[in-house]
Amino acid sequence: MSDFGDAIGTATTGGLVAGAVDGPGSGKKEPRKKGERSPVASNIKMTELVKGHFAEKLCLNCGTELIGSHCHSCGQKAHLHRTIGAFLHDILHGALHFDGKTWRTLPKLIFKPGKLTRRYIDGERARFVSPIALFLFSVFLMFAVFQAIGLTTPTNIAAPQNLGVGLEQAQEELEADLAEVQAELDGLPEDDPRREEVQARLTGVTEGAKAISSINQNLPSDGTTTIDLSGAEFSGTGIDFIDKNIIKKWKENPGLMLYKLQANSYKFSWMLIPISIPFVWLMFFWRRRFRAYDHAIFVTYSLAFMSLLFVTLSVAATLGAPTPLIALSAIFIPPLHMYKQLKYGYELSRAGALLRTFLLTNIVVFVVLAIFLWLLIALGAF
Repeated sequence: MSDFGDAIGTATTGGLVAGAVDGPGSGKKEPRKKGERSPVASNIKMTELVKGHFAEKLCLNCGTELIGSHCHSCGQKAHLHRTIGAFLHDILHGALHFDGKTWRTLPKLIFKPGKLTRRYIDGERARFVSPIALFLFSVFLMFAVFQAIGLTTPTNIAAPQNLGVGLEQAQEELEADLAEVQAELDGLPEDDPRREEVQARLTGVTEGAKAISSINQNLPSDGTTTIDLSGAEFSGTGIDFIDKNIIKKWKENPGLMLYKLQANSYKFSWMLIPISIPFVWLMFFWRRRFRAYDHAIFVTYSLAFMSLLFVTLSVAATLGAPTPLIALSAIFIPPLHMYKQLKYGYELSRAGALLRTFLLTNIVVFVVLAIFLWLLIALGAF
């Protein structure tokens, strides 16, 4: 069952991506029986291609007479192509979702998030990229960027129970080097100019051996699997499921568990949305005008922006941007963005928006992240 959580996460994410990319307007028709020809092939003669494009008057998917740019019966585009250039365009569009919607959505997400949220809730859906599509794009972009710049969890962490073995081996190697360097020094004449260099090497190896020996002396000698650094060893929670399935695995292979934690954070990032909605609802539960759907749109657009901001700051730091600028941006931009999105998205007063921004940034965010982290840790146990 070790891949059970990965399979669920991948399947769910794939379903969400498919729904987001497919989008509205992909109407369904009854499936044809085996061997039955399509209505187009049965009732009309297919027109020839004109420079790689169809010159059709009927929908090539269901045979309905075309009136506008899309079939009003099944939703397929009226204008179809069969050129390699258009195919490459579809690849870019499908992978990056860069079209007119994107350039209308991103500026508003950055500078006018509240108005974007309110307009989308009020029904302007075709004009903007849907929140879930933008959120998924930002998550996948974040994964790709972090892989490119090397911002990943370390996987070469030794399990605590193996630490003593590794230190003993390192001490043996240092002692062997120490004997070799000492023999080399003893074999040199007193006036040999190389004695100073060899003496420096001997001093360095000696200090290293002393440091390793000091660490070895502080290791537990009773075979325990943890290193007591604070005077009290953590013995478990007393809950068998947590101690046997979670804590034990973290002790045995922390590198693997960190890797699974990072992988699951991408696959199950969508869980941040349902986790956050109840907390946002609590801030508006007495205002019946706002429903769970409104909160879902607010949360999803907000998470998409935060992901894109995190990506931008990570890339800027990698390119050498000043650390104070990165830190100030990470501190002040998120609450400012939340304030603007709350104020205009929910049409609040300044005081109401400020109060809810304070609650979001100082309480809700940490509670949601804590719940999400514990869910990821639990998923990593399977």
